[in-house]
Amino acid sequence: MKALVLAGGKGTRLRPLTHTSAKQLVPVANKPVLYYGLESIAEAGITEVGVIVGDSAPEIRAAVGDGSAFGLDVTYIPQEAPLGLAHAVLIARDWLGDEDFVMFLGDNFVLGGITPLVEDFRAERPDARILLTRVPDPSAFGVVETDGRGRVLALEEKPRVPRTDLALVGIYLFTPAVHAAVRAIRPSARGELEITDALQWLVDSGHDVRSTRITGYWKDTGNVADILEVNRSVLDRTAHRVEGFVDAGSELVGPVVLEPGARVIGSRVVGPAAIAAGAVVTRSRIGPHSSIARGVHIADSEIADSIVLEGARIDGVRRVAGSMIGREAVVTPAPAAPAAHRLVIGDHSTVEIRA
Repeated sequence: MKALVLAGGKGTRLRPLTHTSAKQLVPVANKPVLYYGLESIAEAGITEVGVIVGDSAPEIRAAVGDGSAFGLDVTYIPQEAPLGLAHAVLIARDWLGDEDFVMFLGDNFVLGGITPLVEDFRAERPDARILLTRVPDPSAFGVVETDGRGRVLALEEKPRVPRTDLALVGIYLFTPAVHAAVRAIRPSARGELEITDALQWLVDSGHDVRSTRITGYWKDTGNVADILEVNRSVLDRTAHRVEGFVDAGSELVGPVVLEPGARVIGSRVVGPAAIAAGAVVTRSRIGPHSSIARGVHIADSEIADSIVLEGARIDGVRRVAGSMIGREAVVTPAPAAPAAHRLVIGDHSTVEIRA
């Protein structure tokens, strides 16, 4: 069995962060989201992985390499543009051959991995198995109707009036039967080859398409709110590990990960929190659910429930919460009573200002 991992796409919902970084490499608990997926594939006993890449291919290649760090053998498959999930299957046809495969969206996070799902698929071997979860706004997802036994009856991509609240999770398992389906369908109104259309073709053609409902934790980390939620979930399960330097004037409370080379001086860190190698925290308070990346400097500040990316600097800021701070960003206090707000804002940014 092989794995097809999708690591292309534009990451428009995460701009401006994804103007300079692939969305699959945005870190959660100081580890790229993509790594969690690759680790779960390896844990399921799959070693051959094809990674679909687009404009961010150099970054993905640099981060994943040949896959050996994960116990995998990785092959990169270029996609000219994000033309749909079924298009990814279509262009991977030669590499996939006639083997069964799991397709995993690289920006999806599933707590507990995919091993039970893969084992069930290998044992029962339907033509396709999809993962479903109940969502409050199914119109933003592929929506699925099933019978009482979990067999798939109908699918629709982002319907205006959803017929159920069961949404597709970004993990699919296929036999080679799917190759006929992706060749048979035509682009949707969005100009993409939809995997929902391919699955519907399988259903209409009499193939066995089954579903499994996720009862555990799953997130599509496509926006900042979801990334922060996944960050909280991962940190809640971390064990206390201190390998960096903590001076006598500092206090660590609860589970804190302090990597080698990280320094905490005259500060209080309340876990769960993670501080990466090379980060320096001075005369500050780090609150729960904070991930501080490599090379970050925080001084005379307070931060909680946030992700701070590599090389950022926060100095003299009273409190930052529920935030993502980009790479090499600088956050400092504004004048006490500015006559006007002076802003330099990138494309697709959101700024909140107290009037």
